[in-house]
Amino acid sequence: MTTFPFRSALVTGASSGIGEAMVRILAADGATVVAVARRADRLAALAKACNGVEVLVADLTTDAGQSAVAARITDPTDPIDLLVNNAGFGTSGAFHTLPADRLADEIELNVAALTRLSRAAAAAMVERRAGWILNVSSVASFQPGPGLAVYAATKAYVTSFSEALHEELRPLGVKVTNLCPGLTRTEFISVSSGEEHAARYPAAAWLSPEQVAAKGLADAAKGRATSIPGLHYQGIVTGTRFIPRSAMRRIAGAAMKNRR
Repeated sequence: MTTFPFRSALVTGASSGIGEAMVRILAADGATVVAVARRADRLAALAKACNGVEVLVADLTTDAGQSAVAARITDPTDPIDLLVNNAGFGTSGAFHTLPADRLADEIELNVAALTRLSRAAAAAMVERRAGWILNVSSVASFQPGPGLAVYAATKAYVTSFSEALHEELRPLGVKVTNLCPGLTRTEFISVSSGEEHAARYPAAAWLSPEQVAAKGLADAAKGRATSIPGLHYQGIVTGTRFIPRSAMRRIAGAAMKNRR
C-alpha cells in the first residue's frame, strides 16, 4: 500500500540531509527516484541501499549540470511526477568579508537552478495536467538574516516564487509546495561555517532530516502551499506576520550580535 500519489520523483541535493531522507522515504513507498547531487560515491551508496533509485551526478551551479537535470525532468519517455528542489547551501559571516565567488555560487544554486528546474517541470506537468513541485526554502525566508544575509535573501525568493507558482499552476493541475524547515541536523551547518553558533541552540530547537522530509512530502501530497515542520517553528512564522519589518530587523540584528 502506497502513502503518496507520486510514483516517480527527482530529488536534488540527494547525497545527504533532507534530500537523502526524501529519497529513502519515497523509495520505501515504492516510487522510482532520480537522485541528483555532485558526490557520485554518496549517490552510489544510496542507490545500493534503496530500490528503484537512479543516479544522476550533476553540479547545479553550472549550466551543464542544470541542463542535464532539466533534460531528465522533461524526458517524455520516463516522466517525473514530483520534483524536489532541495539542493542549496548558505554562507555564514559578515557580508563584506565573504568570498564573492562563493556568494555567486550560492545565488546560482539556491535561486537560478531552482527556477530553471521548476520551469522545466512546470512545462512538462502542465502538458499532462498533473504533477507536484516541492521547493525547499527555510523559516529564514520570513525575516532578514544578518550574518546569513545572502542565504536568507535567496530563501525569501524561494518562498515568494513558490507561493506565486502555487496559485498560478493550481488551476492547471500542478501542485506547488514551499517547505520551510527550521534548524535541522544536516551538513548545512558545517558547510555554512555555523558550528559555533549551532552549539548555542537547545536540543529542542532541532529537527531531524527525516522529520522535515516526511512533513514536506505529506504536505506536498495534500497540495498545501506551505509546509513548516515543527509546532515551534509554525508559531515563530505566525508571529513574524504581526511584527513590523523595522522591528524584525532590529531583533535579527540583536540576535546576530549575541551570537558573536
